[in-house]
Amino acid sequence: MSGRGDERRVVLGRVAGLFGVRGWVKVHSDTRPRENILDYPVWQLGGSGRWRSLRLIEGRVQGKGIVAHLEGCDDRDAAVALTGARIAVGRGELPPLAEGEYYWADLEGLRVRTIAGRELGCVGRLMETGANDVLVVRGERERLIPFLPGRVVTEVDLDDGVMVVDWDPDF
Repeated sequence: MSGRGDERRVVLGRVAGLFGVRGWVKVHSDTRPRENILDYPVWQLGGSGRWRSLRLIEGRVQGKGIVAHLEGCDDRDAAVALTGARIAVGRGELPPLAEGEYYWADLEGLRVRTIAGRELGCVGRLMETGANDVLVVRGERERLIPFLPGRVVTEVDLDDGVMVVDWDPDF
């Protein structure tokens, strides 16, 4: 793929709370559909440079959320220790995408410039809205740019780490 490396962690969600007294946790999943987070047999949990791998023993949809039982997490106290941890997998574990499709994690950090060559900053994050996804571009100021491939986003070059947009820099 790109020089950005396939060994990066991609955050798929977080441990949102406790479920019961036997070590199960509630999971906030950013995958689509949300239960796809259960397709990964080993989760990396942590944040702030401290990560550990835990095997997913069992997981399921529970109401409007996801619950999971992780290796070594067999009581309420162990589950409390995981609360708030981010859930990640290695970038290489994600399924390949079709041409022109991107994981959000691949877009974060790209330099953004207009079709006229003006640098706008870097993609800080993406947001879901009802109509379309939005790029949060941080430069001399923050800009919200619709992620509309072929219309606003004219080029994405992961190898060079650049995204070209048809966007008025004064907007």
